[in-house]
Amino acid sequence: MTFTQLEYILSVNIHRHFAKAAESCHITQPTLSMQIQKLEEELAVKIFDRSKQPVVPTIAGEEIIEQARKILAEKDVLLEMISSKKDLIKGELKVGVIPTLAPYLLPLFIPPFTKKYPQVRLHVIELTTTTLIKQLREGQIDMGILVTPLNEKGIKEDPLFYEEMLVYTSSKNKLLKKSFILSKDIDPNKLLLLEEGHCFRSQIINLCELRKHSYGGTHFEYEAGSLETLRRMVDASDGITILPELATFDMNEKDKQRLRHFRSPAPVREVGIVTHRDFVKRKLVNAIKQAILENIPIKLRSNGKKYIVPINA
Repeated sequence: MTFTQLEYILSVNIHRHFAKAAESCHITQPTLSMQIQKLEEELAVKIFDRSKQPVVPTIAGEEIIEQARKILAEKDVLLEMISSKKDLIKGELKVGVIPTLAPYLLPLFIPPFTKKYPQVRLHVIELTTTTLIKQLREGQIDMGILVTPLNEKGIKEDPLFYEEMLVYTSSKNKLLKKSFILSKDIDPNKLLLLEEGHCFRSQIINLCELRKHSYGGTHFEYEAGSLETLRRMVDASDGITILPELATFDMNEKDKQRLRHFRSPAPVREVGIVTHRDFVKRKLVNAIKQAILENIPIKLRSNGKKYIVPINA
C-alpha cells in the first residue's frame, strides 16, 4: 500500500470517473486503474463498483476512503512538522479564489510570493463561493480566498482586509450629479448585477434592499459573469453598477470620475482566508497571508470594518 494509491482512490471518489480522476492526478487512466486494482487485490476487497455510472464506492470502499483521508492528513502533519523544524516553507498549496477577487488580487501578490518562496508550488483556481467551500470540505483545495463571514461549520475564517463598495454610473445617469450616494438613491431598474452564484450579487441585493422593490416596468434586465462586463454595459447605457474597491484601482482617470462613494459609514465587504479546521499547512497559509497584506494598496490596509454588508439574506 502506498500514499499514491490512497491519493488515487480519493480522486476517483471525488470525480466518480476514472478518466477524470487520472487527469486531475496528471497520469494516464490505465496507470491509475492498475494502481487501484493492486490496492484492491492487496486488501482483498473491491473499493469501487465499476458497473455503475458514475462510479460509486462499495460499502467497504467508503470505509477505506474515509481511512485514507485520515492517513493522508497525518502524512501532511508529519511533513509540516519536519518543515517547521527546518524552518522551511515548501510544498504544494491548492488555492481557490472567487472570480470577483481573482483578476485584481492575484497579480498583486502571486509574483512576489513565488519569487520569495521558489520551493512552493501554487495551484490556483477560480471558484464561486459555494463550489469553493464544497471543494475545501472534500480536500480538493487547501485554502480559499473569498468574502467572509460565512459562518460555515468546520471552516476556519481569517479576515484579511476590507474593501469599500463603490457606485459606478453611466455618464447619462442622474446619480453622477451626486457627491455621495444613499442605497435608496439607486433605481433597481437601472442596476446591473452579476449572475446568480456570485456572493457579491447577494451583497448588492442586501445593500440596496432590492427584495423590497418591484422590477415591474423595466424593459431590460442583464446579468453578467464578470465585473468587467458590467462596467462595459454601464458605459454603453444609462445604467449603474456597484464595484468592490480592488476592481477600481486600475481604472483610467476618466472612468474614475464616474465612481461615487456611499455616504458614511461606507459599506464594505470583508475579504478573508478560509481553511478546513483540520488543515495542517499553517506555515504556507501564513506566508500567503503575509504576501497579500504586504502587496495590496495601502488604502485597503487602512479600511476599517465600517458597515460590513452581509452575504446571505
